[in-house]
Amino acid sequence: MLEGIIAAIATVLVVASIALLVYILRGRSSRSDIVSNDEIESIETYGVGSASPAGASASPGGAPGVHVKTSEESLAKPSQRLSGRFGGLAAFVAAVFAALGAKLWSMQLLGNAGYADEARENLMKTVSTPAPRGCIYDRHGRVLVKNNPSQTVLAEASVADDNDVIKRLSAVLGIPEGVVRQRVKDESQGAQSQRVVASGVRLRDVAFISEHSDAYPGISIEQRTLREYPYGALAAHALGYTGAPTEEELEKTPKGRVIESNDIIGKSGVELYYDGILSGEKGSRRMVVDAAGKVVNVVGETDPQKGSDVHLSLDLHAQYVADKALAETIAPEGDIGTGAGVSASVVAMDLRDGGITVMANYPTYDLTHLTDGIPQDIWELYNSEESHSPFINRAINGQYPPASTFKAFTAMAGLAYGFANYGSTWRCTGEWDGFGSGDIQKCWELKGHGTLDLHGGIVNSCDVVFYDIAKSFFDHGPEGTGELSETALQEYIRQYGFGDATGIDLDGESTGRVPTPEWKADQWRNVPSEALWLGGDYSNMIIGQGDMLVTPVQQACAYCAIATGRILKPHLIKEVRNGAGDVVFSAEAEVVAEPDVDNDHLEYVRRSLHDMLASNNMLSSMYARLGVDAAAKSGTAEHTDREDDAWFAAYAPYDDPRYVCVCVVEQGGSGSTVAGPIVGKVLAALQESDENPEAEAGYIGGSSGVSRVKEFKGGGGRQD
Repeated sequence: MLEGIIAAIATVLVVASIALLVYILRGRSSRSDIVSNDEIESIETYGVGSASPAGASASPGGAPGVHVKTSEESLAKPSQRLSGRFGGLAAFVAAVFAALGAKLWSMQLLGNAGYADEARENLMKTVSTPAPRGCIYDRHGRVLVKNNPSQTVLAEASVADDNDVIKRLSAVLGIPEGVVRQRVKDESQGAQSQRVVASGVRLRDVAFISEHSDAYPGISIEQRTLREYPYGALAAHALGYTGAPTEEELEKTPKGRVIESNDIIGKSGVELYYDGILSGEKGSRRMVVDAAGKVVNVVGETDPQKGSDVHLSLDLHAQYVADKALAETIAPEGDIGTGAGVSASVVAMDLRDGGITVMANYPTYDLTHLTDGIPQDIWELYNSEESHSPFINRAINGQYPPASTFKAFTAMAGLAYGFANYGSTWRCTGEWDGFGSGDIQKCWELKGHGTLDLHGGIVNSCDVVFYDIAKSFFDHGPEGTGELSETALQEYIRQYGFGDATGIDLDGESTGRVPTPEWKADQWRNVPSEALWLGGDYSNMIIGQGDMLVTPVQQACAYCAIATGRILKPHLIKEVRNGAGDVVFSAEAEVVAEPDVDNDHLEYVRRSLHDMLASNNMLSSMYARLGVDAAAKSGTAEHTDREDDAWFAAYAPYDDPRYVCVCVVEQGGSGSTVAGPIVGKVLAALQESDENPEAEAGYIGGSSGVSRVKEFKGGGGRQD
């Protein structure tokens, strides 16, 4: 339509220009008929206005007056000169009407069908209506996230011009007039779309508006849905939250999806990763609008289709136990600093299929506060320094030195390369200087452990045993005999997935770090004296200290390999069910690696881990009361500027491994004392849930965002 109008205007202008040019040329031709001054011989003016005096010559024809003589011809008549101008004007007008007539003919006859279609389309508008999201369940079918029916007040665009309706809505809904007007004027979803004035409206207010509909023209009530989280902050980081899309998210809309600015989309966790499955299909309203864009009539409407339901591998009861245990450990009085540690994470995995059964973090946030985006006060509270970042999913993004829990893997490395065997022994005096550098490294047991074999080294977590194994790697590397590469130890432990993302179905997973000479050289490229790879780098890394970093989910996957000999890809999804309740997808076990290890070596390390737990009187009695027979390893990661991190990793049952569980408590101190009991409770809860799928679960509150952590004045030394 617009192109036709522009073409018509251009045609008129071209024709008018041609006509004007013809007119100018014709005018010049007419003026050439007028006699020039040089052709006039004389003008006699005698007798002008009176009788001629005696002797005067009369004008031609005998009449007195002006007498003009020319050399060849007389001047043209005035009527002749005007007739040329009228002719040019007539040509111009004719050309204009001819052009308009031609365009009108083309529009009415040649383009009639096309313009008629465009006209009809301009009268019809289609706007979308949101679809309810699918629900989220745990592995036993217990609901974790559902939809809460919400009475929503909607307004047509024309209401913005009706001050009376704006005032009435403000009074009934308790919303300032300016806010109501702003929401009605919001065209973010299209000029003809209905605007959301308020969600979650009280039923009595809905009833009042409905009963007085004549006083609220252009206002309608629609039941929509908002996310409901029955258990508050339970599994908050795994589940995630929803909200309106940002401009960046709108620009990066996945292929095949249509996302509009007032849609509700997943922002984190499962809600984000499986947003395309949960989101459903929008409905639509097809309307007739007038020339001003106002809705005249709704001619058709299709209902939205609810998204598919997602069933997760999470276990509601065990998740509740884990979330509760972390809060009671770190913030027993409500604030961080009133217990042990400042933050923590627990991850448990099913060793049969890789399903994540528990993913708990502290500090955490209450999902019920984020049903329609993040309120500004919550955002500011949880982004303060003392809140210790409740929005971070430490299970996949927290990167920590693994401490002595790493010794299960470095013991396997020592056995594989022959630097330790079943008959090897070491003497621990509490100090070690195997490189003769004068830089003495200490065992956590400052008094020493005496003479130990590798089994005793694992059970007692003796650092000296592992320092000596590290020295063997160094002595056989480029600085020694050259039998091994300088990264032989690193290459071995990377078999267990360290340094790589696990591939869990959550966005933004961190990879941890396995330090190498190349990495160190790059890290300290501006400080050459620190860039050299030394023997001490081996001895630090082999006990899980130094620059070695892992995430809790990596550690869980690695211990899966100790327990079963294979590494499974972790996942939160169990199955997807469509609107009819049919299973359209089921997750299956995916083996991502099977470390090349000797089965006898593996069994030796497993027995050592089982005896490690049995040798700890406090933990062994606790686990016995819980009915958990596990193999485990504790660890305490040292820091120079803050309290130590507490680690604990275990799998159970020992003789038929089904679950692995890992816990880290940042600045928590002893792994056995602080993290060990948490892991025991989670493993017991998983076993209980297997027997009773309806086991207890309750509401978990979010972090207060307040910290009462005391100033660090130096640690008391590692305890394991």
